[in-house]
Amino acid sequence: MKKISLLFVAFVGLFMLSSNQGLAQNADDILGVWLNADKDAHIEIYQEDGKFFGKIVWMLNPNDPETGQPKTDNLNPDESLQSRPRMGLLLLKDFVFDDDEWEDGTIYDPKSGKTYSCYMEFEDLKDLNKLKIRGYIGVSLIGKTTYWTRVQ
Repeated sequence: MKKISLLFVAFVGLFMLSSNQGLAQNADDILGVWLNADKDAHIEIYQEDGKFFGKIVWMLNPNDPETGQPKTDNLNPDESLQSRPRMGLLLLKDFVFDDDEWEDGTIYDPKSGKTYSCYMEFEDLKDLNKLKIRGYIGVSLIGKTTYWTRVQ
């Protein structure tokens, strides 16, 4: 009876270990094009020199309705950057992958002109098409979470 119990425990442990390995994340899982929560922009996340970045590659309404000209980064606190186009704008900067999340990066919100500390992760490792993004000031308890959906 004791041998059967030990075999059962060993089998269950081996099964749990192998099933967890199947759900492990890879740094490249985040790569691709994502639809933001407002559903008005696609952001391409790419890797460069070991860090992850994201830039706007599509906008639902790329032109200013008043002028008909391409939208600019007019709310940026740096006046010298206010005339740059939103299309192609770098929103995500300098993220590094650490086992289960992409961290130590920043996210820029062109709708407010503010930059926040940020981390990104998949809450459900069975669904790599829904990305949790948490922007915050100081500590992650003070911030906002949004979810992006992978563009297929």
